[in-house]
Amino acid sequence: MPLFQWKIITPLILVSIFNWPIRATAHGVKIEAKNTQAIEIYAQYDNGEPMSNTQVTVYAPQNPATPWLQGTSDESGKFVFVPDSLQPGNWAVQVRKAGHGNIINITLGEEAVEVNSREVNNNFATSNNSNSSYTAPQKVLMGAAIIWGFVGTALFFSRGKSNAHS
Repeated sequence: MPLFQWKIITPLILVSIFNWPIRATAHGVKIEAKNTQAIEIYAQYDNGEPMSNTQVTVYAPQNPATPWLQGTSDESGKFVFVPDSLQPGNWAVQVRKAGHGNIINITLGEEAVEVNSREVNNNFATSNNSNSSYTAPQKVLMGAAIIWGFVGTALFFSRGKSNAHS
């Protein structure tokens, strides 16, 4: 194979190897609640890493639109609060940090405590499944970018040497 063709093919091979799309993953969120005289919230990412210094907002059953209590979790992702015993019902606790978050619903009644949660990511409720893949438009855009890179690289190397002397 002529040297000129290797000058074109070698960069294309290297670009295709090093620009191969790598799947990016985001953190999912997992929150646990423990019922004592107080409610202990443990917030962590789905990989087990604690969500330290995270914004926590508690909403009471009688006024779910207005925060009843706001605070910050500690280094281990723990936040403790004592709900008003005169307000039985659904207490909502929202944990948010850098676009990741979750809302946990704690139903306090006379006998039982029920805990339900839903994941919130970038202000949109989603399922608890953190295994996401690329959407079709993202795949098309990545493919077009790779092809454009090949074309640009080929044009760069095929332009030849210009004569600097006139």
